[in-house]
Amino acid sequence: MTDAQDTAADSSLRITGGTPPDDAGSSVMGAPTPLLEPREGIPPVIADEAALAEVISAFAAGSGPVAVDAERASGYRYGQRAYLVQLRREGAGTALIDPVAVGGGLSGLGQALAGTEWVLHAATQDLPCLREIGMVPSRLFDTELAGRLAGFPRVGLGAMVESVLGFVLEKGHSAVDWSTRPLPEPWLRYAALDVELLVDLRDALEKELDRQGKLEWALQEFDAIAAAPPAEPRKDPWRRTSGMHKVRRRRQLGVVRELWETRDRIAQRRDVSPGKVLGDAAIVEAALSLPANVHALAALNGFGHRMGRRQLEQWQAAVDRAKALPDSALPQPGQPVTGPPPPRAWADKDPAAAARLSAARAGVTALAEQLNLPQENLVSPDTVRRICWEPPKAADGEAVAAALVGFGARPWQVELVTPVLVKALSAKES
Repeated sequence: MTDAQDTAADSSLRITGGTPPDDAGSSVMGAPTPLLEPREGIPPVIADEAALAEVISAFAAGSGPVAVDAERASGYRYGQRAYLVQLRREGAGTALIDPVAVGGGLSGLGQALAGTEWVLHAATQDLPCLREIGMVPSRLFDTELAGRLAGFPRVGLGAMVESVLGFVLEKGHSAVDWSTRPLPEPWLRYAALDVELLVDLRDALEKELDRQGKLEWALQEFDAIAAAPPAEPRKDPWRRTSGMHKVRRRRQLGVVRELWETRDRIAQRRDVSPGKVLGDAAIVEAALSLPANVHALAALNGFGHRMGRRQLEQWQAAVDRAKALPDSALPQPGQPVTGPPPPRAWADKDPAAAARLSAARAGVTALAEQLNLPQENLVSPDTVRRICWEPPKAADGEAVAAALVGFGARPWQVELVTPVLVKALSAKES
């Protein structure tokens, strides 16, 4: 049994039955153990500055890594705001913080944890909302990514805790409306348990990665995530409307854009999920039909009898604005392509490039299987496509390695993938 599992199996955990596995990463021997309560019980929700100051002091004085999680209200509220932040650290216990009630952000807490390793599961999902409230780690350990690199077939938090530590986490509240106030006790219990074993999981995965010779790879990946700048705003987000493949004409595209932007403004003002204001299917239906008036709009799916006259008028006004646009102001079909064309078109456009890509994909697949990790974690598929479409003039190891670095590959990826791509770039058409 590892140190991490010793900690997890401590008698202070309120559990019933079950046996932890003998080795990190091994399958659970016997029935897994339901984890029913946080070891110190459910902590009170921190909702004012005085209580937050006490938490900051306690966590600053704690030791070792800090487990961090955040709960959003996706599908209920506009944007990806954090409505609950959970932390756990040795010597400080668990804290549940309401960042909305506290107000002013949590930058003081973030500063108190500067230099401390943060343990998150699927870090890229939570980091944007944590950054919004002033919490930005300088060092992190991502247990989901660690699981991928270690070759685990299922890397959700519940699956990882069960397969590595032998405990079952109750995951029934992951998709609830976390903007609800007050938060029900079962939700708070779930939230506290999400960070209960995160550091234990981190410790076990670190040992497993080290055993497999992959720990340095993981550390490079974690450093890259921590150093990554905030994502750029998506260009033309309206183009991601579900069902857009049905919309072909520019005038129809203009209707989608106008309806999407109108919906977004309303959703932001009301602080609700855009889908609760108007569904994507309704937007596409209106774009395809180009209704002439409110009566025609009301007959379309998604604009039925439950929608009031005033609402119908605002959507029809959006349709009319798009219909009145001059041709020069209408959006173009598709988005500007900055990279290679879709691979399915390569055989016709550039048979030599298609041969290179086929060889590269086969080589990357074989190497990923040999290393027991997902292909996309070995090297970005987009990077492979770009290098195969426009290979370096001198397709030798040095040039290919430089190209990989230019596309953001980490040193461990460059070392492993360069020989595969050098060989693939010399592939000939069959």
